[in-house]
Amino acid sequence: MEEQDLVPLPSQEARQWAMFCHFAAFLGLVFPFGNLLGPLIVWQLKKDLDPFVDEQGKEALNFQISVALAALVCFVLMLVVIGFLLLSLLGIGALVLTIIAGIKANEGRAYRYPFTWRLIK
Repeated sequence: MEEQDLVPLPSQEARQWAMFCHFAAFLGLVFPFGNLLGPLIVWQLKKDLDPFVDEQGKEALNFQISVALAALVCFVLMLVVIGFLLLSLLGIGALVLTIIAGIKANEGRAYRYPFTWRLIK
C-alpha cells in the first residue's frame, strides 16, 4: 500500500475549491494580470476552509508569480527575437501544468509545480 493511500482525501468541497484556485489563473486570458488576481482572490476567500485549499492556493499563486516573472524576461528578450519563441513555450507550458494541477487537486492529490519560485510559504 502506498503512503498516499493512507492519507484521507480532503472533502469534495475542499477539492473543488483547490481546483478553482488553479483554474482561476485562466482569468489572465480575459483580464490583464487575471492570472495573478484569480488565484489570489480564490485562495484568500477559501484558505480557511481546509488546509488542502490553503496549500494548493499558495502553490497556484506561486506558480503564476513565477510565470509572470518569466513572461517579463521573455518580453525583454523580444528585443533579440528569441523572446517570441520563449513566450510561446511559456504559455503552452503554463496552460498544460495548470490543467494538470487542477485535475490533481480535484482528485484530492496535492500538486507541486516544477520550476516554481515559492515566495508565499
